[in-house]
Amino acid sequence: MTFNLISDDMNTIKKLTDYLFKKNASLPEFENLSIEEQLAFVTHYLENMGKPEEPFYSKGKMIYNTMLGRPVDADVSEEDRKQFYDSLLFHFTPQKESRFTFIDLFAGIGGFRLSMQKYGGRCVFSSEFNPCAQKTYTFNYGEVPFGDITKPETKASIPEQFDVLCGGFPCQAFSIAGYRKGFEDTRGTLFFDIAEIIKKHQPKVAYLENVKNLESHDGGKTFKVICATLEELGYAVYHKVLKASEYGNIPQCRERILIVAFNKSKIKNHDTFKFPGQIPLTKTIHDCIESGKMEEKYYYRDGQIYYPKLVEGMTSSDSIYQWRRIYVRENKTHLCPTLTANMGGGGHNVPLIKTSEGIRKLTPKECLNFMGYPEAFAFPNSISESAKYMQAGNSVVVPMMTRVAEQIVEVLSSQK
Repeated sequence: MTFNLISDDMNTIKKLTDYLFKKNASLPEFENLSIEEQLAFVTHYLENMGKPEEPFYSKGKMIYNTMLGRPVDADVSEEDRKQFYDSLLFHFTPQKESRFTFIDLFAGIGGFRLSMQKYGGRCVFSSEFNPCAQKTYTFNYGEVPFGDITKPETKASIPEQFDVLCGGFPCQAFSIAGYRKGFEDTRGTLFFDIAEIIKKHQPKVAYLENVKNLESHDGGKTFKVICATLEELGYAVYHKVLKASEYGNIPQCRERILIVAFNKSKIKNHDTFKFPGQIPLTKTIHDCIESGKMEEKYYYRDGQIYYPKLVEGMTSSDSIYQWRRIYVRENKTHLCPTLTANMGGGGHNVPLIKTSEGIRKLTPKECLNFMGYPEAFAFPNSISESAKYMQAGNSVVVPMMTRVAEQIVEVLSSQK
């Protein structure tokens, strides 16, 4: 049997795999798994064939062979692997041989992954809770991420050894009681799951990202506990707030705190790590804005309720504006304001531009440009416009993350 999945639509994939699983006898080892979980095992297995991590995804081999109506222990060849990916026609490039390995937690659409792969990293595990983000991740990397990282069964799928843990975790307040500190105080939060994985696997490095306000969140208690936890687990912690326009050559105001923690027992020269310095901003907003006429759905036209206020307030084609519920605000720095996860839902914080074709909002592709994603990166057609905006707004600025990744890899490479 051969695959015929000429689509970027996960619903099409689901229909076909549902059919295949009904046709072939199911196995007790995976009969309770969802289609997405089954495909996560299959794609992780195929990505790690011939690598030390392959045994952790043996269930993926069983599922794959069952899908094809073969014995579960049948050998899977490189030609089988190629045929699987060719038939899926995902929009991705297979990983190359690696200098180091990493896992991608709270993966979103894979900004961390792009940063680490540029310097020879090979992803051995990915996890993302949001179904729409999973689709975009799969479409661009050929790998279905595992789901909820808080579940023990998801954590159990992480290979025993890897070099770097990456994650842009959600910011939550901790419940601090008595004289406890560090690891115990993180229970009940998503950072606890990161800490738990670090404690078990002891990676060489943890590379984390969060909003700038993490430092002041809950009166500074949250950040204090995060640092104390990492130190308690044996890590030297380095952190810095970086701005996209100053450290990534991306014309966006976005500021994020980056945390790099080195395992002191494994990386003796961790004190040689330094965050990258500022670089000149050579790009303008016009480098990220697509030329020509866009689809009509992105434009604001005469007759719409706020159109007169937009015409009155938007006078320059060299600025990006934001609609602020009842008025329009210009970003006079000539940078893109910080993109948010809710900018696609209409109303507040929608980034707007004035073009020769009229006043319109940024397209999802332009939002990716303002996050520094490569031209080849694309959204699948099967997700909504609002999901595309949310994914861009929740992501990381790739060039900025890549510059920090370069510094991390330099320390790893010089470790004797």
